[in-house]
Amino acid sequence: MEALHNTDVKLLAFDFLSLTPSSTQPNAVCRRDTLLISRAETLGVVTSREHKPDIFLRFTIDDGTGCIPCVLWLNQLTSPYHSRRSPPDVRLIAESARNFATLIQIGVSARVRGKATIYRGKLQLTVSDVFVERDPNAETLHWLQCIRLAQKCYDIVPPSLPPIKRKANDLKD
Repeated sequence: MEALHNTDVKLLAFDFLSLTPSSTQPNAVCRRDTLLISRAETLGVVTSREHKPDIFLRFTIDDGTGCIPCVLWLNQLTSPYHSRRSPPDVRLIAESARNFATLIQIGVSARVRGKATIYRGKLQLTVSDVFVERDPNAETLHWLQCIRLAQKCYDIVPPSLPPIKRKANDLKD
């Protein structure tokens, strides 16, 4: 099985939503056929937004092929998950998350990157990076890049091993 650990794999929503959980690889949450994926990037229009201050921002990105549920955590200053990091680093991460949250508004075209995660049995994108797209051609270019990457990289079947040649005596039983 091929793996793209810590690589933001560009996916359209229908591809992202068709990922299946991987029980064999703890670092790669999902599988796309033979490809293990831990991180993804998508681009689309923000169609919903639920903000719980200092806890999270939940939103959806619609790229025309489906809607990807996303979550941006805003609890870095109070979460035990970040307690092992240095306080200045945690403050920078928290500030970045708050800035990203102000960018995510309904109707905005946004490029988001993050970790593919499972929450309550459903696939979502736990966002680590947000970029508001102002170029009207960005979504079309993203579609073309996703299609090309799927054809040239993601859908490639690894070559199989040559068949094992056996002696005639091995086949008798």
